[in-house]
Amino acid sequence: MSITNQDVQHVAKLARLNLSADEEQKFTEQLNAILQYAEKLNELDTDGVEPTTHVLPVSNVMREDVKRESLPIEKVMLNAPEEEDGQFKVPAVLE
Repeated sequence: MSITNQDVQHVAKLARLNLSADEEQKFTEQLNAILQYAEKLNELDTDGVEPTTHVLPVSNVMREDVKRESLPIEKVMLNAPEEEDGQFKVPAVLE
C-alpha cells in the first residue's frame, strides 16, 4: 500500500488545508515512509504471542457494589451553604 499525491490532496481538502505542491510531495514521501516502517511489523513472528490491551497487567480495582446506609440528611446539610426544606438552596439560573 502506498500513498499518492491525490490521496494527500484529498485529505488536505477534507481538512481544509491549502498545501503547496512542495508540501504535497513532502507529505506523500513522509506518509509512505511511515507505511513502509509499519510494513516491517508484518515480518515479525507473532505466533504464540497473546494479544494485549496494555503493556502492564491491569485489573479492575473497583469495589463490589454493596447496598449500605447513606449519611443522615442532618450531616449532609452541614456542608450546605444554604438549606431550605432539607435541600441545598442554590441561586436560580433561569428566569
